[in-house]
Amino acid sequence: MDAIVAVYSDWGIGDGGTQPVVLKADRAHFRQVTEGNAVIVGRKTLSDFPGGRPLKNRFSIVVTRQDIRIEGAQVVHSTEEALAAAAQHPRCLVIGGASVYRQFYPHCDRVFLTKIDLAPHSDSFFPNLDADPAWVCTDQGEWLEEDGLRYCFCTYERR
Repeated sequence: MDAIVAVYSDWGIGDGGTQPVVLKADRAHFRQVTEGNAVIVGRKTLSDFPGGRPLKNRFSIVVTRQDIRIEGAQVVHSTEEALAAAAQHPRCLVIGGASVYRQFYPHCDRVFLTKIDLAPHSDSFFPNLDADPAWVCTDQGEWLEEDGLRYCFCTYERR
């Protein structure tokens, strides 16, 4: 299983349930990597998407404790249910939020990561893969710039 996430220089990923800084290039990269695949997403993160609905051209597996139905998505209530649902698809990516990343981190073997050279206030963080000997950066693109912010796309793999 893979994950995809944008992190700030302090490995922060969000504040108050949303991303403080969003780059168009990161959104395009996210779309390119996830389209046509299954994604695992938390209910709160889903509510931050346009219209609060599942993203087009992806099969959404929504993890929640609530007994709800979400049109266009499969609702699950546990890690095991989500893993079983993900196994029905050739490729599945964990797309957040923070509690969902924590829940599925042990099941991920690859992380597509956008590093943003900025540290806005964050109240949620992704594990620092550079400091974890179980992970290695197998691909790091060149540093690019958008609206005065530096960023780069990286791929990490579990050793």
